[in-house]
Amino acid sequence: MDPQMLNELITMKMPFGKYKGWVLSRLPEPYLVWFHNQGFPPGRLGNLLATMYEIKLNGLEYLLQGLKSRY
Repeated sequence: MDPQMLNELITMKMPFGKYKGWVLSRLPEPYLVWFHNQGFPPGRLGNLLATMYEIKLNGLEYLLQGLKSRY
């Protein structure tokens, strides 16, 4: 796992939609499931959302806990 990607998950904010302004790591799982079913946006944002989906799907949120304390 790319450490820079993990840092982006806890700092980058959702640029559009119902959860605009929310940090990606705090997006609700049903929203990520919706993207999974509809298709993730292209580019870096899509990769980050897909990664966050996999993290939440597999119960790996603890990977982000140590990083969150830095911010």
